[in-house]
Amino acid sequence: METWRCVRRGYGRCVAGRGRDVMSSDRDEPSSKRRKRHGKGDVYLGTIKRNWEYLCSHNKEKLKDGEDKNADSTCEDSEGKFDFSVMSYNILSQDLLEGNSHLYRHCRRPVLHWSFRFPNILKEIKHFDADVSLKLCQSFYSEDSVLVLCLQEVQEDHYGTEIRPSLESLGYHCEYKMKTGRKPDGCAICFKHAKFSLLSVNPVEFCRRDIPLLDRDNIGLVLLLQPKMPRAASPSICVANTHLLYNPRRGDIKLTQLAMLLAEISSVAHRKDGSFCPIIMCGDFNSVPGSPLYSFIKEGKLNYEGLAIGKASVSGQEQSSRGQRILSIPIWPPDLGISQSCVYETQQVPRAGKTDSSLTETPLEKAEVGVSAGNVSSHLQHHFSLSSVYSHFLPDTGLPEVTTCHSQSAITVDYIFYSAEKEDAVQGPGAEVALVGGLKLLARLSLLTEQDLWTVNGLPNEHNSSDHLPLLAKFRLEL
Repeated sequence: METWRCVRRGYGRCVAGRGRDVMSSDRDEPSSKRRKRHGKGDVYLGTIKRNWEYLCSHNKEKLKDGEDKNADSTCEDSEGKFDFSVMSYNILSQDLLEGNSHLYRHCRRPVLHWSFRFPNILKEIKHFDADVSLKLCQSFYSEDSVLVLCLQEVQEDHYGTEIRPSLESLGYHCEYKMKTGRKPDGCAICFKHAKFSLLSVNPVEFCRRDIPLLDRDNIGLVLLLQPKMPRAASPSICVANTHLLYNPRRGDIKLTQLAMLLAEISSVAHRKDGSFCPIIMCGDFNSVPGSPLYSFIKEGKLNYEGLAIGKASVSGQEQSSRGQRILSIPIWPPDLGISQSCVYETQQVPRAGKTDSSLTETPLEKAEVGVSAGNVSSHLQHHFSLSSVYSHFLPDTGLPEVTTCHSQSAITVDYIFYSAEKEDAVQGPGAEVALVGGLKLLARLSLLTEQDLWTVNGLPNEHNSSDHLPLLAKFRLEL
């Protein structure tokens, strides 16, 4: 993909060209986001440069343009380390696009066709695949760049006929979990098979017909991967991908879905010595930064007593001053079999899922955690020390980053969370279990502001074919 370098360092306000505006009316987009016209019928429809932010040595500082990107010795010396990158991308199911056409009234109609969008999405993945190897540390594998892809809104028919074959031709092994019910899409995790071995595949269905609360068809997918290292034994890595319920009024369902995903991660990542292997959790969480759900992921604890179920409460997606129902205590019934610590309460028989039998490491049985009915409280916790790849605000301006932008909204709902090394992790009551090693965040692809995105007609557009931006980060695993 062609991108034009901005004269001004930062988050890209230059454009690559101009195009015809074929919207029916400026009324199709929010008044606060309407773009400044540059001529009758014309609007800028180019690309925006997204910069790499380098965070080597835990200094959390960006290297300025023109500096030697390999100057930090921790980037150059990769002996005993495994560097890899992860992309999380909601690629926008075509059926969902067509079923919610009111969100895309600002778009030129040709850019909404799948025949246009998929080649663009694939081109975008290939572009970043090359961009990682060119822009990051020399120790990184130049022949394999984006090693793990976590995709959401992957439509089943397109996955089988186009998405999977195209990614397999690029060296990826793909695993897919479709939503339950009659939903057309699901989540996929794809990884470069030359660099990882697959230890186990663990799908998670959030719909439980026997529990009225859990009547939604969202899913999760958890893989256990092992880096292929010729001279050293490597620890496994747990990679999870999900797309939580959208409904802003059902924070109770969102929290329960998250608890189910965390319980599965705990089962898959748990080791015999009581520790956890490094964890990466990606997806569209349909919750904004600073919301209770987001804070629970990062802090490992949440007291939900008195918390309203929807709107301005659990997910923070919408604001409302009207009275709302309060979350019940406990949120989910005991029949779910998951404790307030987000682990399975009873020992489970290991799932007979897909595994690579040539490898010695296998997932452990789900840990047994007994919780009596009398001990139920409004306090949730989980056992992971998770950090967000992104800070959610631009360091230069303080403006909020956004990961999705369409006619009705521009917010952050997509995340890459990871188990950070101990000096980076904030310890809390829910993070007392040790990690084997931990991940060091080396670099991330910068996000953009709402204003930036409207300079290119929002999303989707000629160069970005989803209503979400891809998130991309590079990690280091100590061996």
